[in-house]
Amino acid sequence: MRSLFFLCVSLLLFCSAGCGRSVAVGHDSVSTSTTPPLSSAEVWTDSLLQVMTLEEKVGQLFMPAVYSRLEDADDGMLRFYADSCHVGGLLLLKGDAESAASVASAMTAYSGIAPWIAIDAEWGLGMRISDAPRYPRNGRMDEDADQSDLFDYGEEMARECRVLGINMVMGPVADVASEGSFIGSRSFGNDPQRVADLVTAYASGLESGGVVSVAKHFPGHGRGGADSHKEVPVIIIDRDSLERTDLYPFRRYADAGLSGIMAGHISVPALDASGLPATVSRRMLTELLRNDIGFRGLVITDALNMRGAAGYQAADAIAAGADIVVAPASTSDEIREIIKRVDSGELDESVIDDRCARVLRQKYSHRVAGPLRRRVRHPRGERLRSVLSFGTDSLQQRLAPR
Repeated sequence: MRSLFFLCVSLLLFCSAGCGRSVAVGHDSVSTSTTPPLSSAEVWTDSLLQVMTLEEKVGQLFMPAVYSRLEDADDGMLRFYADSCHVGGLLLLKGDAESAASVASAMTAYSGIAPWIAIDAEWGLGMRISDAPRYPRNGRMDEDADQSDLFDYGEEMARECRVLGINMVMGPVADVASEGSFIGSRSFGNDPQRVADLVTAYASGLESGGVVSVAKHFPGHGRGGADSHKEVPVIIIDRDSLERTDLYPFRRYADAGLSGIMAGHISVPALDASGLPATVSRRMLTELLRNDIGFRGLVITDALNMRGAAGYQAADAIAAGADIVVAPASTSDEIREIIKRVDSGELDESVIDDRCARVLRQKYSHRVAGPLRRRVRHPRGERLRSVLSFGTDSLQQRLAPR
């Protein structure tokens, strides 16, 4: 019933979005308002926020992780995430194409507001989906691969994602690799200019194909050998050097008007002397990324179930400036903790409204939710695999090392 309610609200808002008051002057029409008109995305978002409960608004800020295997895709858990947690999306883990499409379809059907269906696929869907096309790791591509190749790669990735119902990719990796770096061949290399060129080209291709990109791992995971899955890497470097290297691709990405940046569990004393990892650092997420760099898209955490985030909660990330929390150990417990902090006055509800509004505007703008959202019909079985891999040979050859 709640899904039907949100659908009706969306349709009413769509019909009324352009119906501002005006007066006729000859053959022209002049608005009587002294303020700029709201965009259809803003009208839809603001009106939807007014009818959402606090629980629903908080739920939009969460993206739990589920496996893309039918034997592990618990329908009851999907319904729980949709009906009880009101989550804003899912992150797909390893599995196969048909299972991934089934999970995406089911979660979309169960959700009151259409969800993000994301996948952590840094070098193609084949990184996670066993029967999807495979591409080389970013750092192992042909050294002559250029921005045109990467834009085409992004567009092809978007096509493959849409076949499965995926609308967000946790990539590209915008980290600038250094000697002995943990990030290694996940990065496009050690030249900040080339990394920035390829990152923005690939992300632009993805988004031109209707899939949201998420550059990672802000403010840069390309230095040092520590793995944030196991501990918090501490990056010791001065601010000027950071600006010339690690931060440069993220500034370029933000300047290009692209949609998502993932914060890493990375401590950078030159940016926040407290030693907090970026995921929960207001200095890095709000003061640097939002206010200095001027990024206006979604700020998304790396998985909170990683040891690099040990001791911190989703509420800490949201308070610091994150919009979406990925893969917490317990989604329902973390949602309750945020609501508890709002009820106690420790976290102002206006912060939740701000984060939720950004999530909803991006969903509307990318036609994930709202009256103009894309509808996906998935082929099945062998036809699904055939459609997924159709026409990929040429691109695979262009990107392959020679």
